[in-house]
Amino acid sequence: MSADGKLSSRRREQVVISGPEDFTRVDRLRAEHDAVMVGVGTVLADDPSLTVAHAELVAERQARGEPVQPARVVADSRARTPPDAAILDDAAHTYVLVAESAPTDRLEALEASGAAVIAAGDDRVDLAEALAALEAAGVEDLMVEGGGELLFSLFAADLVDELSVYVGSVVIGGREAPTLADGEGFVEDFPSLSLESVERVDDGVLLHYRA
Repeated sequence: MSADGKLSSRRREQVVISGPEDFTRVDRLRAEHDAVMVGVGTVLADDPSLTVAHAELVAERQARGEPVQPARVVADSRARTPPDAAILDDAAHTYVLVAESAPTDRLEALEASGAAVIAAGDDRVDLAEALAALEAAGVEDLMVEGGGELLFSLFAADLVDELSVYVGSVVIGGREAPTLADGEGFVEDFPSLSLESVERVDDGVLLHYRA
């Protein structure tokens, strides 16, 4: 995030905040997990592939007997993920978490594109139920890359174990720009974190917390 806590500008377009060292760090984190998860807002704004880029990290996964790429997961209550999204390519298995009320035609389009659809919750994805289904499917170590709505929902459901935040040396501003944790926001019983480490990375700082 930026020095003022923003993930992007008010246009919600991809903004480069970190440098090459941090990109490598994130790539290694992806390689160390069973799956990488984002919210549908991130898919619609950035169209990420969420794959491991460095060949040596891919080789390490294979040496451990793991799939070439971690699985991809999208939290998408209304099944708005486009069938041609990069996250649905054949580089890795993709799960789409939807609500029971998601439109049937969209679900069929996602399944036709190769996604494994997991329905949990009536109007919004029940994250606790959905993550339990992912665990049953073999996803035990899940990395969540964002965005702010999903991160807030995970904190609200008490489903966060660790939080790593790279704070870049740039100010974005804007009352409508997305932040690390958006959603409704807390007014009491704020989630408490324990700061584990602080490290300078590129021209910013990496903060690691345990929840």
